[in-house]
Amino acid sequence: MRQTWTWHFDLTPDRLWPVLADTNRFNEAMGLPPYALEETPQPDGTVLRRGKGKAAGFTLEWEEKPYEWVHGRHFRQGRVFSKGPFRSFGPVFDIVPEGDGSKVTYTLEWEPLTLVGRFFGARLAAQAGAAIEKRVLSAVAFIKGERPTMFDLPPPTLPEGGRARAVAAAEQIDRSTYGNGLGGPLANYVMNGMASDLVHLKPKLLARELGVKPRPAIEACLAGVKAGLLTMKWDLLCTNCRGPKLSAMALSELPRGAHCESCNIDYDRDFERNVELSFSPAPTVRPLLEGGYCLSGPMSTPHVPVQVLLKPGERRTLVVDLAPGQYRLRTLHPGEATDVEHAGGAFPGVRVGAGGVEAAAPGRAGEIVFTNESAKEVAALIEDRTWTREALTAPEVISLQAFRDMFSEATLRPGDEAAVGQVALLFSDLRGSTALYERVGDSKAYNIVRDHFAFLAAIVRDHDGAIVKTIGDAVMASFGDPADAVRAAIAMQRRIVAFNEAHANHGDLAIKLGVHCGGSIMVNLNERLDYFGSTVNMAARLQGQSDGGDIVLSRAVADDPAVKPLLEGHDRREESVALKGFDKPVGFVRVLP
Repeated sequence: MRQTWTWHFDLTPDRLWPVLADTNRFNEAMGLPPYALEETPQPDGTVLRRGKGKAAGFTLEWEEKPYEWVHGRHFRQGRVFSKGPFRSFGPVFDIVPEGDGSKVTYTLEWEPLTLVGRFFGARLAAQAGAAIEKRVLSAVAFIKGERPTMFDLPPPTLPEGGRARAVAAAEQIDRSTYGNGLGGPLANYVMNGMASDLVHLKPKLLARELGVKPRPAIEACLAGVKAGLLTMKWDLLCTNCRGPKLSAMALSELPRGAHCESCNIDYDRDFERNVELSFSPAPTVRPLLEGGYCLSGPMSTPHVPVQVLLKPGERRTLVVDLAPGQYRLRTLHPGEATDVEHAGGAFPGVRVGAGGVEAAAPGRAGEIVFTNESAKEVAALIEDRTWTREALTAPEVISLQAFRDMFSEATLRPGDEAAVGQVALLFSDLRGSTALYERVGDSKAYNIVRDHFAFLAAIVRDHDGAIVKTIGDAVMASFGDPADAVRAAIAMQRRIVAFNEAHANHGDLAIKLGVHCGGSIMVNLNERLDYFGSTVNMAARLQGQSDGGDIVLSRAVADDPAVKPLLEGHDRREESVALKGFDKPVGFVRVLP
C-alpha cells in the first residue's frame, strides 16, 4: 500500500537535496524521539541492526535496513517491524529536474502487521504525510529566504538556571581575548538550535551559520568551553562511515585505534584524517538526549553519493552521473574495496562477490550497473575518497594560538607522539638585537624586543597559526596551510618597517625568516606541543640563510599552488646552498617583500 504527495518548486535539485534529504533534522522537527540501534555482527560479516522506540502511541521494534539513495535525486528507507501496526513502513523520496525548478515526490509505502495497521494504515499514513508536507514547505521557504528558521520548534527543555548560565557564559566569552564578539550569537545557537546540529557542533559549519570566517568561530567555541557554555571532545571517526565511534575529552585520552560496530571493522587513528574536534552544549546549560533522530540517512554520510541494497543475484542499473574524481567501491560490510580514478564519461560497474567489491566494465554514460554475485543481501556503495573540509582536524586545531593558550594540557601524553602529514613551519630571528642591547641598555632593549614578539604573535594568530616556542630572540610558529605561513611572513616584514619608524632612536632592526613545509612528528615535551624531524631542521636552516628583511622559502613552499599567486609582484631569487645535516645542496627561493 502507498500514498504519494507531489510538489513543484522553483529551485534546482542541488539546492533542495541537502535540506530535504536531511532525515535527521526532519525527524527531530516532527517530534520523533531519538533512538539507538543494537548492532550485532553476523557470521557472514554483515551487521544486524535492531531498534526500539515509540511513535504515534505505538511501541515499535524493528530491523533497520540500510538506506538507498542517489545523491540529489532519490532516497528510500526500509524497516522490517516485529512489533507495531506495520510489517514494513518507509518513505521513497524523488527529485526530478523540471525546467529551472524541480518536481518533488514523497511516497509512503507500508504493509500491515496487525488489524490496526490494516484498518487504519491509510489514515496513519495520511497523518504522517501531512506532517512531512508541512516541514517540506517550511524548509523550502527557509532555503528561499522567506523565513528565518527551517522549522517551527518548541523551546527546548532546560535545567533550572540553564538560560542564566548561558547568558553569563556569553558575557565571559565576550571578555575573552578569543571571544571575537560571538558570545551572544553562540549562546543563542546553543539555546535554540536543533539538537541534531548540537550533538556534534562543528565550528566551520557554525561559522557559515553566523556569517563569519572559520577561525573566529573556532576561537569562540574554545572560549565557550572555558566559560562553561560548551564541552569539547575529540572524535575518532570510522574510516568507512566516518561517524564518531569513540570520543575523548582530551587528545591524550584518545586511543590509537577503535572498532566500528556499524561497519564491523577495526580502524587506526590518523591525526590528518579521522581525528576531529567537535563541541556540544554543557549539560548544565542544555542537556541532549542520547541517540539520533535518524542514524543512517543520506546526509549522515554525505561523502557517499550512491548507496544501493542488493538481494543475492540482483542486478540493477541506476541513473547516476558522477563528477570526475577519486572514488572507492565497497560495501557496508567487511571485504575488499576497489579504488577508481574517474576522468568523466562512463563510470565502471560495481560487482559484489564473496570477497568484496571489484570494478566491472563501464556501461553507458550516466548509468552505473550494480551486480550482487554473493549469496547474501549487501549494501553496495560508491564513496568519494576526499575528506570533507568541514571537519576540524587535530593538526588544524593544534596550529591555532587559541588552543595552545587555553588547552595546552589537552594534548598528547608525555612521551607519546603522532605523525603529521604536513605542517608549515616558520622560523624568525631578530637581526641586530645584540647591538640594540649595547646601544640603548638592557631594560629598554628588552621592552623593544618584547614589543616585537607581541606583533609577531598577533600576525601569527591573524593568519591561523600558533607560536610553538620562542628561543632567545627567535620564534618558531606552525601553520596548517603553507599559504598562511607565507602571508604571515610577508606581513611580518612589512610590520617591522613600521615598527622601526615608530622607534627611530633604536636603529634599524631586521627580521630573518625561513619557511618550510612537510611531514613532522608531534610530541608533548615540557608540557608543550612541539614538532621534531627533518622538516623542523630544514625550516631552521633556511631561516639561517636569511639576510634580514627577506623571506627564504623552501621549494616545497614556493611551488605550492596557493603560494605562487602570493609571490607575484615580489622580487625573487632562486638559490642553492649546502646545509648542515642534508646530503645534497638545498634549493630555495629568496623573496623580498
